[in-house]
Amino acid sequence: MTQRPAGHGEAGGGPASGGAAAAVPPGRPRFETLAIHAGQQPDPVTGAVVPPIYQVSTFKQDAVGVPRGGYEYSRSANPTRTALEQCLAALERGAAALAFASGLAAEDCLLRTVCRPGDHVLIPGDAYGGTYRLFARVLAGWGLSHGVVDMTDMAAVRRQLAARAVRLVWAETPTNPLLSVADIRALAEAAHQAGALLVVDNTFASPYLQQPLALGADAVVHSTTKYLGGHSDVVGGAVAVADEELAARIAFTRNATGGVAGPFDSWLTLRGIRTLAVRMDRHCRNAARVAQWLAERPAVAEVLYPGLPSHPGHKTAQRQMRAFGGMVSFRVAAGEQAALRACAATRVFTLGESLGGVESLIEHPARMTHASAAGSALEVPADLIRLSVGIEDCDDLLADLRQALG
Repeated sequence: MTQRPAGHGEAGGGPASGGAAAAVPPGRPRFETLAIHAGQQPDPVTGAVVPPIYQVSTFKQDAVGVPRGGYEYSRSANPTRTALEQCLAALERGAAALAFASGLAAEDCLLRTVCRPGDHVLIPGDAYGGTYRLFARVLAGWGLSHGVVDMTDMAAVRRQLAARAVRLVWAETPTNPLLSVADIRALAEAAHQAGALLVVDNTFASPYLQQPLALGADAVVHSTTKYLGGHSDVVGGAVAVADEELAARIAFTRNATGGVAGPFDSWLTLRGIRTLAVRMDRHCRNAARVAQWLAERPAVAEVLYPGLPSHPGHKTAQRQMRAFGGMVSFRVAAGEQAALRACAATRVFTLGESLGGVESLIEHPARMTHASAAGSALEVPADLIRLSVGIEDCDDLLADLRQALG
């Protein structure tokens, strides 16, 4: 592992792992190469080609206050987590990345670092339900107010930025679960002109399909549980940032509050990242076929997928994404009860929350992942079904949807 500088443990917060990770070949390696090699050089002691799991809480110091390689306590830094963070920073083209115990832990730490009580933030009109719950029911009590705006409507965003001081613009693109696509570069320009930061939740796209920091965002957040981990066997989160100073501030808050990714979780996530590119290619291919098939079904009232030319964000997605992702949402023409019946009837698609694993999942957002938004401006349609399209044989997925929709 690349060593970290000392002095960021019990008393401090220290810099996060930088993007210039060792074990990366010279030149400008492409994404697939970085996913396998960034932060992951062979173990110098044994030659093991996979970074070891440093399942340890504390480290022997060479002298009082002189930790070996900068490691003193695993809440502050752990070599396995360092490897993951270096890889994430490289994939997001960031100055640094930090790994957390969950995506919401990453969001909370970032927000408490850059915001103060009395600040105001803008959030999407169709944000993830857990993100909305964090803003509306946790951080509101801390004194952080929020406004809801359609992030695809730049005129509306600019009006809200002009109406009052805004500390931060929080964007998702594509959004969960309505798959709206926002123009990251335009949002960054508008936010920065107003003196605000732009944070992009990149969970649905993954860094393979989209790199918001390269488009002007200040920070990117992930639920690494999803596509980055990719196997539905680990919970985690991450923040990648464009600025080292911001990374150091977030690292201090994380060390002080303790929501870190453990070594085994970090290792599992890193293991998943190595196949991210090939998995995403298959997710995208399958999702495109599923979306087109659904669009031709009379039982389906509307298909929400950025890869369809009819999608209002299709051209924006073409500009800023490599492909259109593995998530598909659709509205059932016969209404909520028919949507519930379809969710219960699938055999290959598993009824369950979460997304981004190799297996296909189906869910009813209004009653599952987005129940916390019921009655708010972010309430989702009751006839909506969300699919996380996996990497199974697509003909089997289509046959399953055919029988489930009757």
